[in-house]
Amino acid sequence: MPYPTQPTASHFINGQYAEDTAGAEIPVIYPVTGEQIAVVHEATPAIIEQAITTAKVAQKAWAAMSGTERGRILRRAADMIRERNHDLSVLETYDTGKPMSETLYVDATSGADALEYFGGLAGSLTGEHIQLGEDWVYTRREALGLCVGIGAWNYPTQIACWKGAPALACGNAMIFKPSETTPLCALKVAEILHEAGLPAGLYNVIQGTGAVGAPLVTDPRVDKVSLTGSVPTGRKVYAAAAAGIKHVTMELGGKSPLIIFDDASLEDAVGGAILANFYSSGQVCSNGTRVFVQKGIKEAFLKRLHERLQTVVMGDSMDEATNFGPMVSERQMNIVQSYIEKGKAEGARLVCGGGRLDREGYYLEPTVFADVKDDMIIAREEIFGPVMAVLDFETEEDAITRANDTEFGLSAGVFTADLTRGHRVIAQLEAGSCFINSYNDAPVEAPFGGSKQSGVGRENSKAAINHYSQMKSVYVRMGAVDAPF
Repeated sequence: MPYPTQPTASHFINGQYAEDTAGAEIPVIYPVTGEQIAVVHEATPAIIEQAITTAKVAQKAWAAMSGTERGRILRRAADMIRERNHDLSVLETYDTGKPMSETLYVDATSGADALEYFGGLAGSLTGEHIQLGEDWVYTRREALGLCVGIGAWNYPTQIACWKGAPALACGNAMIFKPSETTPLCALKVAEILHEAGLPAGLYNVIQGTGAVGAPLVTDPRVDKVSLTGSVPTGRKVYAAAAAGIKHVTMELGGKSPLIIFDDASLEDAVGGAILANFYSSGQVCSNGTRVFVQKGIKEAFLKRLHERLQTVVMGDSMDEATNFGPMVSERQMNIVQSYIEKGKAEGARLVCGGGRLDREGYYLEPTVFADVKDDMIIAREEIFGPVMAVLDFETEEDAITRANDTEFGLSAGVFTADLTRGHRVIAQLEAGSCFINSYNDAPVEAPFGGSKQSGVGRENSKAAINHYSQMKSVYVRMGAVDAPF
């Protein structure tokens, strides 16, 4: 293998790497070249059982530890991830194809932020005392038990930590199943957590497709399921979890609006639109891919956007000068190309891009369509690639109504010099993670999640604690019991 962070087996269970070659082979493809760089084996029923049983055993003792003790281990893991950021970023680039100019600053570092933040919170997770005359009630915040995390392929290291950190801080065990497209990074997260002192069995990683996810979600020993993925996958997983009355967090897709008013800083608005559409080659669930531009500045916006897109550097993702990488897979590239063809067929004006690069790997040009209508497919369906749809609007009311006309509700953004209007518009947009004069910031201190079809629950911030723990109330009577007979 061409990198120093190579995991040594397909799974990480009970504090060590584990392998069962009876499981189907899953090739690991480097998106920059299209070459196979590794192979992992799908978890067999025996591997799944081992992951569940060891997690259940380990969880009881972990929950009995003080939050401060648990937090100390998570913070130690955060420090180790930061110390090894370069190597982990190399692995993330091999896993996803994202350029090092991104992975060095966003991926493992975000995972470390989550471990540090929830490690710091762990000791403060207490209940309360409620005095009721002479009687009183006290509450206990308790772990749920065994959590299953199912990851997406766009941020494998980050998602492994975003789910694992609050789960572990609250005293749970976690089995994490990364996307079969990007199976490598979560293994290193598990390895580092164990090295930092996490007791064996508390964070197990197993590989596989939906055929592995399904028995995890439906197993009666599992208490919670947290999924990051598409809406169709979310519906299936949510329904399966509901059958067992399990706790769930669903972080799903979006077709988020970005509204640019004519008084906005043109340079900032163009920069925000670039971040909302082309960072990570457009493979971000919260992306603002419906860009509503007030008519008075539309052509100026398109002209400046076109100019700035000429400075894109598409090349070897290991070269830190590269700032735009490939699609994660040939399949995803083909999906995005089909949407580009649909945009052309529907009559949208192709401003720039639209083609595949004549080089190895899965590279598509940043693509901008203008004169897009609300009912066009490229304005309705999540593309998950570098395709921006620019729509005209005239009034604030018109922009709000059209922005909300979608089944999704993950994110929304507003660019304006009038902060009163910015707050007024954001308050009316039906989305969970919103931005004013910015886009796609995701600090661990802030809740992240959507409304409508974009999901339920929140990740990150103190809000995540409520999704990985439960309250027990205890009524204490100090006097005699007065019964009717």
